[in-house]
Amino acid sequence: MEIIQRPRYLNHIISHLNKGMMIILVGQRRVGKSFMLLQLQEWLKSNRPQANVLYIDKEKAAFKEMRNWEHLYDYVSARLPEGGDNYLLIDEVQDIEEYENALRSLYAEGRCQIVATGSNAYIFSSELSTRLSGRYIEIPIYNLSYSEFLRFHHLEDSDSSLKDFLRIGGLPGLSNYGVDAIQQISDYLQGVFNTIMFRDVVARENIRNAKFVDTLAKYIADNVGKPISSRNIANAMKSQGEKIADTTVSAYLDALGKALLVKPVYRFDIHGKKLFEQNDKYYFSDHGLRNLLMGFDVRRSIEKIIENVIYLFLLQQGYKVTVGVLQKGEVDFVATRMGETVYIQATYILASEETIRREFGNLAAISDNYPKYVISMDPISGELEDYPGIKSLNLREFLMSDF
Repeated sequence: MEIIQRPRYLNHIISHLNKGMMIILVGQRRVGKSFMLLQLQEWLKSNRPQANVLYIDKEKAAFKEMRNWEHLYDYVSARLPEGGDNYLLIDEVQDIEEYENALRSLYAEGRCQIVATGSNAYIFSSELSTRLSGRYIEIPIYNLSYSEFLRFHHLEDSDSSLKDFLRIGGLPGLSNYGVDAIQQISDYLQGVFNTIMFRDVVARENIRNAKFVDTLAKYIADNVGKPISSRNIANAMKSQGEKIADTTVSAYLDALGKALLVKPVYRFDIHGKKLFEQNDKYYFSDHGLRNLLMGFDVRRSIEKIIENVIYLFLLQQGYKVTVGVLQKGEVDFVATRMGETVYIQATYILASEETIRREFGNLAAISDNYPKYVISMDPISGELEDYPGIKSLNLREFLMSDF
């Protein structure tokens, strides 16, 4: 099995080893968390040959009897001697009941460096944060960036490669297929979606109306980048003959978020410097899954896909992202990192004066001097004479940059 390196993540993990903290890798299923553990295991073998490394993969039948924290604790303590250079790697730790009790005990004993993965945001719920407070580092693992997509699929950077990326998304497992094997790609993505929906949404959250939560995921896919409210969704369902309460819609939205299938993005008042608590926007953790739900109709969804891709790229670059709200208009993304802020507008192409006025005009309404960009598939980059200080960037150039 070929393991393609993702050095940005591996180096981040290594930087936190043996610093007195548990390390939790979190991300949607099939974004490559397991492979990051395997890469870490190989690194430990090469760089810490005397170390004791214990790898537990809850998706393998060999560990099917490890159901609760007592099983986990007994298994680890019997195999990792106290006082040794020990490393415990656990894949899909949330599948072990009350696993946090075992991790807390192993941590308190100083028995091993713990590195675990999880595919559900439950592991960072308020209850767990209290139990493990101050003891863990969270490292998010995302789907492939465009540059990683090129490496995994052995492609050169080109307009054609970008179109393939926009169409099929960035799940690493797709590298086993040719980018034109659309039926096989569709089957793979459908399998991933079904697993997330059944294991991380319906089963974990004890959802009764599985049909509606599937409909809700498709609704979000069709409304990527638009404000979504539970009340509006409930009203839309009522008009179609299905009665559902606002609170139920809200709970189901929360369940999809906890499964890391979609990510809510809060709206931020740029001038008032405050967050709004309603009408979040939602983006998919992988735009390929979003496209699956919409039948791969890329042509009619291109602006939504571009916006989703830009959002994910900003996360991959370490930014925290909100949507900017102005008195008149909106800025697609307000991205902050280490005290710096970047404003970004996303559009398909700057094909008309109306589009230019909308995208550049919203940015021009912001009075501070932080960098401002309009990202599109327009081939020409640079500043426009009428909007000094605002830079237009081609999407390919943007996604290939170390932004």
